[in-house]
Amino acid sequence: MFKLSPEPLDVMAYVQELRTFSDGAFVSFAGWVRDHHQDRPVKALEYQALVPLCESEAAKIIKEAQEQFGKIRAICFHRTGLLSVGEMSVWVGVSAPHRDEAFKACRYIIDELKKRLPIWKKEIFTDGHSHWVNVPQDDIGPTCKR
Repeated sequence: MFKLSPEPLDVMAYVQELRTFSDGAFVSFAGWVRDHHQDRPVKALEYQALVPLCESEAAKIIKEAQEQFGKIRAICFHRTGLLSVGEMSVWVGVSAPHRDEAFKACRYIIDELKKRLPIWKKEIFTDGHSHWVNVPQDDIGPTCKR
């Protein structure tokens, strides 16, 4: 399961969804908005995303993780909109029969989400300046009219 949301999500509810009597391991990754980037103070981040593409690609990533690491269950979400320093921007949770599969699957999922999902991040600095991060010129990015 994957979800994009402008609102904070209830991580503990997702943890309970992943909990089963057949799984002995649970691993999660959480990413928060930090207060700096390359020695510049950050005030906030803004995320924009292409929802249908994110959802379909995330489903592929979770399926790939299941094929590679066995009987795992995964839930992940990514925030959209304006986030303040300290807010959670991304979360991945994985349950599996054993810890090795859970760790590997969680790492795979977050790494692939970051590489493949059309989610764009704008850093907003305390001095009022801002810029979009890692948006290729030919990408269908946040300022594109397509």
